[in-house]
Formats: sequence, structure tokens, C-alpha cells
Amino acid sequence: MLSLQFLLTALVVVIAPGTGVIYTLAIGLGQGRWPSIWAALGCTFGIVPHLLAATLGLAAVLHTSAVLFNMVKFTGVAYLLWLAYQSLRSGGLLAVSADRSAESGLRIAQRGALINILNPKLSIFFLALLPPFLSGNPATATAEMAVMGGIFMLMTFAVFVLYGVFAAAARTWLLGSERVMRWLNRSFAALFAALAGRLALERA
Repeated sequence: MLSLQFLLTALVVVIAPGTGVIYTLAIGLGQGRWPSIWAALGCTFGIVPHLLAATLGLAAVLHTSAVLFNMVKFTGVAYLLWLAYQSLRSGGLLAVSADRSAESGLRIAQRGALINILNPKLSIFFLALLPPFLSGNPATATAEMAVMGGIFMLMTFAVFVLYGVFAAAARTWLLGSERVMRWLNRSFAALFAALAGRLALERA
């Protein structure tokens, strides 16, 4: 049975702004409500490989292999820097613009999934987060981790959708000022660049 402590811990982790939240906000502001929901969906599914790795014990391999860890990490760093560039570039994928049309939902979701897939710390994070809340019965450990992982994903999707819908609601007001749009684009670029720098400094 899921404990209240686990639910509260997971909620705090999900609410805390990170790369996925920033991406969802950028899509909501730049393209509207439904695109932001696709972004939330993609970020949520990007968690799946890390939950599987934690459940199957592969995160320990990633943690002990510096070469593998750094390969995934620096691919993630490059991807975040590319998103920063797309926020700044006129007509870029993440640029906030009044005349921008919505992209394909699948493309938005794919980028969101890659954001989480290319963060190797997530596997290690889940390996640390889930075990303390297990019942201690080896026979049910895998099933318990799968259930907790599923609950974590549902919470992630729900919270990210709220972030995205909020951003989409503010879209009309914000897009009325070119100065605000420039500020938003620069802010998103700076945030993605900062997250890339933080990821680059992470160690296995």
C-alpha cells in the first residue's frame, strides 16, 4: 500500500521546477494549451527508461561506468544548449512569437521525452527515491517499484499539464508586448543554458 510519505515526497519532487517544467512552459507560452499537453506527455514518457533502469538495477551500472555516464550526460548537455539556441533564434522551435503556429504534437512530445531520456541522473535518482518506500518483501519489490513509478508518472503528467495550461492562459496577454516576448525568449535560453551547465558538472 502506498504511503502518504511517498506521495508527498513524489509531489514535492514533481512540483519543483526543472528542465521538463521549463520546456512545458515554453511550449505553452509559444504555442498554446494542446501543444503544452503534448509537451507534458513527452516529458512524462521520458521518465520510463529511467524507471525501468532503476527497477532492473541498470542504474547501478550507469552509476559505476564513468564512460557511459558521461556519454549520456554530454549528449544531454548538447541537447539543452540546442534548445537554448532555439529559444533565441527568430523562428526557432521554442521561440515565443505572436504569429507562431502550433507544431505536430508528436514532434513536441519527442523533444520533451529526449529532455528526460538524456539526463542520466534520473536513473540514479529513482534508484535512491523508490527503495526506501518498499515493504521489504523481495517477492513483491519489483511490482511495488512499478506501481510507485506509475504513480510518479501520473503525478508528473498532471502537474506538468497544470503548468502548461497556466502558461497557455497567459499567452494572449504576454504576446501583446514585443518587449515581453524578447524577455521571455532570452529567459528561456538562459534557463536551458544554466541547466546544461548544471548537468555538465554532475558526476556519476
